Amino acid sequence: MPNQASFLPIAALMFLTGIGIPMMAAFNAGLGQQLGSPVAATFVLFVVGVALAGVILLATGSAPDISRFAFDRPYIYFGAVFILFYALSITWAAPRIGVGNAVFFVLLGQLVMAAVIDHFGLWGAIKSEITARRVSGIVIMAIGVYLAKKSA
Repeated sequence: MPNQASFLPIAALMFLTGIGIPMMAAFNAGLGQQLGSPVAATFVLFVVGVALAGVILLATGSAPDISRFAFDRPYIYFGAVFILFYALSITWAAPRIGVGNAVFFVLLGQLVMAAVIDHFGLWGAIKSEITARRVSGIVIMAIGVYLAKKSA
């Protein structure tokens, strides 16, 4: 774990990212409804994202040398498949079950998979054992999802 001085800005960045996820879900769900197609909305999302990422890449001068795009570990490129799956799923699900419910279940899935990845150190992740405390936290989250989802 990084020292406290470097941890806090990263934690703040991730908190802001967390704020953006349900906003993206709501915006893209609205675009999907307007266009009559979650797939079209997701296409627009990625086109705009690619354009902005390209601008940032050029503006920062951080484009890697083409030789770095090796396929010695092809599975590391699956992140693109998963982000597409997420964007399509949330764009489709949010208008049907609500942004809150959709994001709550995404969070629950993230917590479970993050614990598994950390426990086994999968794909180069820093190892962190699944403890009773961690499992308790995931169970509490699951209860919270149920309570937040349950109508009054």
